[in-house]
Amino acid sequence: MKKNRILFVLLSTVVAISMLLSACGAAATPAPAAEAKPIRVAVVMPSSITDMAFSQSMYSALLAVQKDMGGETKMEIKYSENMFKVPDAAAAIRDYATQGFDIVIAHGSQYGTSVEEVAKDFPKTTFAWGTHVDTFGLPNVYAYTAAAQEGGYVNGVMAAMLTKSKKIGVTGPVEVGDAKTYIDGFVAGVASVDATIEVSKTWTGSFSDVALMTEAAKTHVANGADILTGSSQSVVGSIGAAKENGAVLWFGTQSDQAGLAPALVVASQVYDWNTMLKEIIASRASGKLGGISYVLSLKNEGLKVAFNAGYSLPDAVKAAAEKAIADIKSGAVVVAP
Repeated sequence: MKKNRILFVLLSTVVAISMLLSACGAAATPAPAAEAKPIRVAVVMPSSITDMAFSQSMYSALLAVQKDMGGETKMEIKYSENMFKVPDAAAAIRDYATQGFDIVIAHGSQYGTSVEEVAKDFPKTTFAWGTHVDTFGLPNVYAYTAAAQEGGYVNGVMAAMLTKSKKIGVTGPVEVGDAKTYIDGFVAGVASVDATIEVSKTWTGSFSDVALMTEAAKTHVANGADILTGSSQSVVGSIGAAKENGAVLWFGTQSDQAGLAPALVVASQVYDWNTMLKEIIASRASGKLGGISYVLSLKNEGLKVAFNAGYSLPDAVKAAAEKAIADIKSGAVVVAP
């Protein structure tokens, strides 16, 4: 009996030591860290992601930021395109917020009222919208715009030096936002070179009606314009009219439009949203959900002028454009919005 008790004690001791060693081993091996969830970003756009203009500029920037952050495992992107009807866009904005997206971008000045309404219902979601600088006083709304008048001015300088007929046609959608400021800057650039040049403007009243923009451009050409420019996703109609004529030059904005008419596009003002998007993502990560307005400019390199390598731009014209860019960056030339 005594022998059995000794064996029992020995066995109990061995079991206890084994359990202790096991526990120590478990404590010494750290549990695998939970993988960080990707930031989820949704964007609602008024036109196609391949419009060579406003919507494509934002979508391309999002893809570039996603790549810089490490790909889809670090940043998820969802988008709704061709949301030219504001009620449809408003529903999409609300739907993305309901799905739990971290950042919802309403990429269109016509979406402001919708953002203001939806953002109040989702205080933990970050919203961004443009082009405008109004955050509505809400702590979870970022606003953004482009000082489009700056690149417009540079394009205007070149256009004034290249026109032979001294007639230039402008096709715009609605006289608001960066569409208006671009055209105002363009007109100012032309006047800085030659105030006698006639710049005719047509506002179609629509951001998406390509047919109206086409007819507006054709009217300008019929009246003697040998250079065209304009803003919005519907300018593909204007560029088509220039190509049909074959001798009318084009100046672009928002995105590099050289690919649409390699022989006719002189230069394009390009919107680069990359830095702004990275700042919004970083600010959200640090707890700042909104309340800041961003303005792209030539000085902060949110705006760039892309000269079309396929067009033989005279050296004197390019030099004048580069001087205009340098003067705007330095403040020697101030282009009013």
